[in-house]
Amino acid sequence: MLSPEAFREAYSDDELADELPDSPIGSLRDIQYLYGKLYTLATTGGGKYAPYLTPDAAGDLVDTDDSLIVVRVDLTGDPPKLADDERGPVLVTRYTNELVEKIGHCYYQNRGAGIDHSITHKSGKNKNAERLGKYATDRFTRWPTENAVANLVETHEDGWIIKNIADIAEDEETLEKIKEEVERQISDGQTSILTVQVKTDDNGEYRWPGDVDVLMDAMRAQRLSKLVTKNKAKNSSGVANDLIFGETTRTVGTAQDPMNYFLGKQRETFPGLDIENAWRSHPISEDSAITVMNAEAFIEACTYRTYGTKIYCLPYVFGRLTPNKVCKLYDLLYRAVEDDETTPIEDAYIQERDAELTDRIFRFYVSAVMPHQTSRYDVFGETMNGRLHYPKELAFTHNRLVKDASAFKRKPNAEWTAPLPTNEKWGLLETNDDQLHAVSTGWYFIQTFAERDDDEADADDPRIEALVNVLSGEPIAVDLLLEEYVTRIIDEQADDDEHEGFPSFVVASQFAQLCALADEDLSLLKPNDPSKEPITHEPTYDRYTITPLEQISIMTDGGHPAAPKLESFIRETPALSPKYDDEEGSVTPQRRGAFLLGALVGDIGSYQEYYEERSTTLVDQYPVKSITRSRIKKVTQETVAKTLTYTRQEKKERGSYPGTKADHIVDRLRNTILNPDPDEWEIDTDDLRFYYALGVTYGMNDHPWSQGNSDADDSEEEH
Repeated sequence: MLSPEAFREAYSDDELADELPDSPIGSLRDIQYLYGKLYTLATTGGGKYAPYLTPDAAGDLVDTDDSLIVVRVDLTGDPPKLADDERGPVLVTRYTNELVEKIGHCYYQNRGAGIDHSITHKSGKNKNAERLGKYATDRFTRWPTENAVANLVETHEDGWIIKNIADIAEDEETLEKIKEEVERQISDGQTSILTVQVKTDDNGEYRWPGDVDVLMDAMRAQRLSKLVTKNKAKNSSGVANDLIFGETTRTVGTAQDPMNYFLGKQRETFPGLDIENAWRSHPISEDSAITVMNAEAFIEACTYRTYGTKIYCLPYVFGRLTPNKVCKLYDLLYRAVEDDETTPIEDAYIQERDAELTDRIFRFYVSAVMPHQTSRYDVFGETMNGRLHYPKELAFTHNRLVKDASAFKRKPNAEWTAPLPTNEKWGLLETNDDQLHAVSTGWYFIQTFAERDDDEADADDPRIEALVNVLSGEPIAVDLLLEEYVTRIIDEQADDDEHEGFPSFVVASQFAQLCALADEDLSLLKPNDPSKEPITHEPTYDRYTITPLEQISIMTDGGHPAAPKLESFIRETPALSPKYDDEEGSVTPQRRGAFLLGALVGDIGSYQEYYEERSTTLVDQYPVKSITRSRIKKVTQETVAKTLTYTRQEKKERGSYPGTKADHIVDRLRNTILNPDPDEWEIDTDDLRFYYALGVTYGMNDHPWSQGNSDADDSEEEH
């Protein structure tokens, strides 16, 4: 395959423009056609037969010993005979790049025990010499008798060449000599490509198949015949408008698709499909179909697996197809082929650091395909509107949030920790250059959504919906996120063998993700009902700062040093902020009550663990799964009572204790949890539980900076 530099040198702007469709990309088929055209130009060049050749099929044999077996025949006499010059009747040599076009190989992907479309044939792996000898004779006994080849012989002006090749098969002695020559020169355990050279002029040279039009025309006819007979169709072809160019021409109905779309067996995609008339429902011309099939190498390079599915992320040129834009696309596709460690999204970012320019040039076709069994696939999450802007900005926004926002970053020289923990070993709680990779591959949601067995994945997997939405800029439903978040938290709390303690880093990661998705420039969250709308608003956290105490209108009586941090976090988090208390249908006070209860449980639970050395704390006693509207009042009463018990204990031990322990939480909780009474709350259970879990995480991290020199608790495993 030509390098991007060599590709530009090989084709001038005018030459490339002549090869390109006149209309902009408007469908998946348009993308596939463009990919196939670029692949053909980069491998076999232009010309009538180039799209039909399959250089990759034998690419593994290039420059290997004994990889090319050539039977040489003289067709000028009657009867035809094997070559008797100094090179002999059978030449065993190396297959090289220079011979790709000359041997004219056209591989039959579904051949089974059959043979390739061309007279040139690739053997199976590691065949013995006897078998290779048999394959060599098949060039004369089997290939000329294929239906499409035999039909062409009757009408082609040079059909006599193929007739004479077939006549070789009439002489058993000649066939036996071919076998003997192959077995003499070849060792067992060999993989080779087999072809012929023919002499058709008394004074001429022995020519390769690529130099003999009738052999190439027969190859083309044979390959085209398979486009109309798949899935037991007799002849699915007719005259219609080609869906790529719009021209009236012969169209075929059962062509192979590089993504396994539009299959004859996919009746759920095409209800009532009549195989014989598939050319009417999905008309594509013969040459277009072949070019589309050649897109496979680039399409597979732009495909990756995640969530038990294949994710297709196909870049394409947005707008008019100019040579300059197409060359940039070829650069991207070439990089995808050469480097399978990155996604096309990352490659596009690397190629064009200027986001505005990149978004102007490229769009991405994105879909998720789940294979169930041979030739049966589910296609879902499909969009033509994928853009680099959304995954790139989401990755950068997430990094900025974790690095700079006061929700995660302690104010320099502050005596108290930041509201939420971070960890350099935890994927979504560290600033890293791989965040774009995490977003584009879906790892971004694997870290926060409920864990699943990818071997049992299905089309309803919410991770797939979230990934496709992010790649295309479609907002994700808040309900979906909260349900996934809470399920993950509950599962981790329940799995004591694998996870130790409360999953605070998971909760902090989920909250960071939620905030990043809510960024006003992205708007990747949507509320299912008005009560969720505050969650979709971007937080207003300061960078490296916390709102000064004197600027806070609501003050706690105890004057606790952590009070300003709590008040600032609540006010600057839209989901918790009193700013939204009076909106119609608002459950913000209830959500804030759940958060404050969690904060108190986390605070007192940490006290029990570190000072009382208890193995079971309030955090364990009131797991997220146990929190419901009907239980929250009781949990609050018991937690406040436990807080008062520890306050009296502190007073007894110290002789005095100012106020109530954790009074900056208790005072607000008392007011919030009773107005309205929890029995009258309307907040959804997932909403309630997530913000309770967020509060627990907050409370566990709510301690003097001197208590630990890092927000991170490295006891949790790396994620």
